[in-house]
Amino acid sequence: MAVPLALIVVITAVNLATPSHLHLGPLLVAAPALAAVALERRLTALTGVLALAGQVAIGVILRDLPSMDRIAQMASVVLVSVFSVFLSALRERQVRELTQVRQVSEIAQSLVLRPLPPRIGPLRVAAVYLAAETEMQIGGDLYAAARTASGTRLIVGDVRGKGLTAVGDAALLLGAFRAAAYQQVGLAELTAYLDAGVCWNLTESGEHEQAEECFITAVLIDIPDDTPTIQMVHCGHPPPLLLRRKQITALRARQPGPPLGMQLGVPRHRVDTFDFKVGDLLLLCTDGVIEARNSQGDFYPLAERVTAWTGKRPQVLLDRLRTDLLAYVGGYLGDDAAMIAIERSSPVSNPQTTPRDRSR
Repeated sequence: MAVPLALIVVITAVNLATPSHLHLGPLLVAAPALAAVALERRLTALTGVLALAGQVAIGVILRDLPSMDRIAQMASVVLVSVFSVFLSALRERQVRELTQVRQVSEIAQSLVLRPLPPRIGPLRVAAVYLAAETEMQIGGDLYAAARTASGTRLIVGDVRGKGLTAVGDAALLLGAFRAAAYQQVGLAELTAYLDAGVCWNLTESGEHEQAEECFITAVLIDIPDDTPTIQMVHCGHPPPLLLRRKQITALRARQPGPPLGMQLGVPRHRVDTFDFKVGDLLLLCTDGVIEARNSQGDFYPLAERVTAWTGKRPQVLLDRLRTDLLAYVGGYLGDDAAMIAIERSSPVSNPQTTPRDRSR
């Protein structure tokens, strides 16, 4: 509001202080036009009235109010003000619609990618998601966790591509995981079930050419409460990093499986077991992190950067990793990026308690 008002005052004062052959009055139409950019319609109308008052003041002081030139200038202020009020009202309506769309989008996205609790059984957990799409909070990367009778089960994945199509594929996989993760089946059987569900969806979509190019890399993890180990199934996903004191180890599968949805018949998914002791921290990332590039085209050195933050709590580590990653790429990521940090703190007192029992 201060800018158009100052413009009216300055133009009026300069016009009165200059010789009569300099006519700055026509510039007063800029005030209501400028007000329409940011102000509501009532304030825009008020700006137009003040601009017209400035024209009248100039005409009265210079004694040329009845002249055709002054009348034409006042008429131009009125016309521009009316048009500015119309534009301001149109902008307000578009802003309200955009706000409603964003609210609906945020609700839908929160249902697809539910936030992880900071504590799951004996685990401390933190997650950060950075979407490549400017107006979206999620994209093709996904993660979810489920408590079972004996421990915690997690999935981290990355859908090929980004945008709304990737969000749909991610929602499909997350729904299938949440439905089946609580069943007492092995990790290999769960992976086969998810793979079959993804392949079925791609086949039923009718877009066979696109289906052949669609797949989801993923890693599935079982973390039992009562034993210091973890079980993993790798499906073409980057290996997690195990942070133990000052040592960082990439947990690589001996025989990694293909990504989900490759439609390769019935692939055998191998389960690998690794030590995961109290105080250890597991860092899982999607390729949006490790393939992020700086202005020179160099990949982000994840393992090298994380070395400086060993011993930190999961949320602290991810906060520093997020800040450093965005600074490395100049504030913009070319692909979605998800980061999950899991720390084993201590065994739970009753490992047989399920989430439903806890809620009671």
